[in-house]
Amino acid sequence: MAAALGALAAPLSAEIRVAHVYGKSGPYEAYAAQSHNGLMMGIEYATDGTMEVNGEKITVIEKDTQLKPDVGKALLAEAYGDDDAHLAVGPVSSGVALAMLPVAQEYERILLVEPAVADSITGKNWNRYVFRTGRNSSQDAIANAVAIGDENVKVATLAQDYAFGRDGVAAFGEALEGTGAEIVHEEYVPTDTTDFTAAAERIFNAMEGVEGEKRLFIIWAGGGNPMSKINAMDPSRYDIEIATGGNILAALKAYKELPGLEGATYYYYEIPDNEVNDWLVEQHFERYDTPPDFFTAGGMSAGIAVVEALREAGTTDTEALIETMEGMEFETPKGTMRFRPDDHQALQSMYHFRTEVQEGKDYGVPVLVRELGIDDMDIPIRN
Repeated sequence: MAAALGALAAPLSAEIRVAHVYGKSGPYEAYAAQSHNGLMMGIEYATDGTMEVNGEKITVIEKDTQLKPDVGKALLAEAYGDDDAHLAVGPVSSGVALAMLPVAQEYERILLVEPAVADSITGKNWNRYVFRTGRNSSQDAIANAVAIGDENVKVATLAQDYAFGRDGVAAFGEALEGTGAEIVHEEYVPTDTTDFTAAAERIFNAMEGVEGEKRLFIIWAGGGNPMSKINAMDPSRYDIEIATGGNILAALKAYKELPGLEGATYYYYEIPDNEVNDWLVEQHFERYDTPPDFFTAGGMSAGIAVVEALREAGTTDTEALIETMEGMEFETPKGTMRFRPDDHQALQSMYHFRTEVQEGKDYGVPVLVRELGIDDMDIPIRN
């Protein structure tokens, strides 16, 4: 019954309903706000300010998952069923996303995942109704492996004990294999950990007798990033250097303590050089008096993808949208993205950076070392 809802072929209706199902409240609240602002700006940009496509108004319905998988699952069903949303965007959390994927399949409606990262979303838990503009763990991992991997590099990892953290470490370890570096210790802690003393001591003890260039690579999402606290414990006593990927501007304040830190990032507003990013940066400063952040760019990419798919398909019919989106290329603040037909993951650039302290900025600035384009990274297909 429910599955038939999305299968009805139809021209564009009088109103195109897009559900944004995301964690507006909870520890990822900052991510969520950025994602929603970006989504709305993306739709605005792609429609030249009309918020219409093919003459039909786009209405965005917001639903708060509260970062709870069961709530996210129920709200997505509500969006597809009660609200008759033609497609949905979200969520923030990988754990919530994994709960939501079967709902998209049940209702045969598209779920455009942004910004949840776990590989399993477009991997073992994927179904054909799932697309993703957000980067996945493998894209993070391969880019970071390029940034810090080398012969004689030995790595310990610290990550949160859930899908994002464990998928991230697994992908990172796989990516390091071709660089000569290796992971020699893995440490996982609960997502709400605030005291990292015990975890840090276990890492220091595990690395003490290791020969080579030692790195502690941190994979973290949300508040409570442990980098500053662990840096205060002076890992250099054990010849350990901290390394990590990019993050939102608020989290980059901790990077100021570590000039020269290298890693890879999904986005920093001064790095991409293209018309879409120019518009985003200019408009974001004008509207919010701040630069666009990590997940603002991701949300905008999702908004653009939605509009381009609807425009090209000329219908809200799910099958037509899938056919249109598989292989579709579209321009985003990060440049060109392409939905890979095999798993609907958006292939996209990543950025190897080195942290600099710059006058007038209260955070460590990720300065571009090298852009890693779509053709520079062999992203595994895991579904």
